[in-house]
Amino acid sequence: MVPSLLTTMTKPRLFLLSLLLSFTLPALCAAQTQPQATAPHAIVLHAARLLDVKNGRVLTPGEVVVEGERIVEVGPSVKHPAGADIIDLGDRTLLPGLIDAHVHLFLHPGAEDLQTVQESIPQRTIIALLAARDDLMAGFTAERDMGTEGAGSADTAVRNAIDDGLIPGPRLRISGNAIDILGGHEDANKYNPAQHVLSNATYANNKDELVAAIRQQFKEGADFIKIYETGPDTVRSGQLSTVYQYSEAELRTAVEETARTGKRVAVHATGEPGTLFAARAGVASIDHANQLGDETMRLMREKQIFAVPTFTIFDYFAEHAATASQAAREHTMLDLHQKEFRKQIAAGVPMAVGSDVGPFPHGTQAREFVLMVKYGMSPLAVLQADLLNGAKLLGWDGQIGALEAGYLADIIAVSGDPLQDIGAVGNVSFVMKGGVVYKK
Repeated sequence: MVPSLLTTMTKPRLFLLSLLLSFTLPALCAAQTQPQATAPHAIVLHAARLLDVKNGRVLTPGEVVVEGERIVEVGPSVKHPAGADIIDLGDRTLLPGLIDAHVHLFLHPGAEDLQTVQESIPQRTIIALLAARDDLMAGFTAERDMGTEGAGSADTAVRNAIDDGLIPGPRLRISGNAIDILGGHEDANKYNPAQHVLSNATYANNKDELVAAIRQQFKEGADFIKIYETGPDTVRSGQLSTVYQYSEAELRTAVEETARTGKRVAVHATGEPGTLFAARAGVASIDHANQLGDETMRLMREKQIFAVPTFTIFDYFAEHAATASQAAREHTMLDLHQKEFRKQIAAGVPMAVGSDVGPFPHGTQAREFVLMVKYGMSPLAVLQADLLNGAKLLGWDGQIGALEAGYLADIIAVSGDPLQDIGAVGNVSFVMKGGVVYKK
């Protein structure tokens, strides 16, 4: 009988069963909307407002015609095809699905290093599925997963399951395990060495090992390569000090090997000289970018290398520090970061939006938009950085990031006007991805 079966199950099995049920039931509900993507008739979305992100204006009202997975017409008033489903979203704003260019689906709030030791890869993969669902329901229809933190290429399975329509989640660009040096930023440096605790990244200590690691990552399904270029960080007399991990020549080798297959490198890099090495090598993005020198900013502007500030993670750590001294350190780091950010804006450094969600709860990362406005960008500039630059960074330029005919029907609706109040992006009430309605 069922009661006796449950009572004989071990706690780990009950835990996994509960996780599977919590994921499977919402997934089945989302799957019920699948016919909308394949139905022969169109869908017309109507709302009080529609964001034209490229031209920086809001249309009033706004309508979008969707057929299959793509947009076929956009405007204040569009022709309603015969038999079309009409979805009236009332006093809301239609805009493209949001993009988070820096996420960690395999992390959750808590002791970041400890969870990678205590939790198995299958367990972490189930949690990643739930995280992907939460991000989608918050309006993020495309994301770049910046390393599984020790779960190897498990993100390949998550991406493929989403692409195959088996589970709900954003479009994903994945990097597998990130790459790091022995004793580097993601290594298990603070544990008893006799226990041989594994690094949260893949070791590569020279050019040859970098090439081998990159080839292995691509074999296992990675879309791009994530490299840790700096760490640890300290602030001395108002200046950031951080140790670089790879030389410029080593990074250039990584970029060239990655480019051989038409792919790119993203780096975790907080300050000089690592950021300069990365810019000279020609990476796609410098993530965190707490402090950039003048030459680094010039190169980033010239080569269109994106800075991804990830303010939300710094803000979260500052507000959730375990001790007063740690809180003071985190606030000092955040203060320096926002001051340097204003210099980067003035220098014309191209920006993309990424939150580093994972150590803080998935589905809450719209705060990144609010913080980027707080620290110096206009709401329109942040939305353009997210949608237009984000689409370029993820390799989907001309496919997502705007509401235009021919683009994929990744569309959300929010209360209010995000050009007047950027906080509106944190109140997503409608989500469509590829013509399928996931939230209404």
